[in-house]
Amino acid sequence: MKKNISAIAFTLFILSLLLVACGNNENMNEGTNTGPSNMDSDSGESMDSMNHAESSDIPEGLKEANNPTYEVGSNAIITANHMKGVDGAEATIKGAYQTTAYVISYTPTSGGEKVDNHKWVIQEEIEEAGGGNLEEGMEVTITASHMEGTNGAKAIIESKNSTTVYLVDYIPTTGGEKVT
Repeated sequence: MKKNISAIAFTLFILSLLLVACGNNENMNEGTNTGPSNMDSDSGESMDSMNHAESSDIPEGLKEANNPTYEVGSNAIITANHMKGVDGAEATIKGAYQTTAYVISYTPTSGGEKVDNHKWVIQEEIEEAGGGNLEEGMEVTITASHMEGTNGAKAIIESKNSTTVYLVDYIPTTGGEKVT
């Protein structure tokens, strides 16, 4: 049971990080600070530069999950805390996809310090991935653009997890417009 709860939290975190639009940047940056509510608690990395597009576009090659824990159309509570207004938000599941998620360390292409243990990029956001899983310690090129400086960055794979990721709509717990 504990493993299932962890898997659910993990997949919802991936979902909100990779596939969920975080609202428009004007709303996300009002009153922004670098306190704990805007930090990825595991890496200490600022989430102020999150840049999710409000779109249901998914990375090319991402495959629908055959038997997801959360069915498309159902509701779930997001337990991720990497961004303000996400933890505790009720989400409507819009898509479920099977992939491998990776923790990476990289130096942003936009400059700045190395980012250690960034969670998460998925298989379809790594140039060298193709159809096979990548091994820990491999150097890869990131094609994700959900954080400033990730697209085109060289990264090291720190760990990986085969999982289901979810595309969701939700209303931030801090108020504001529905994120789709």
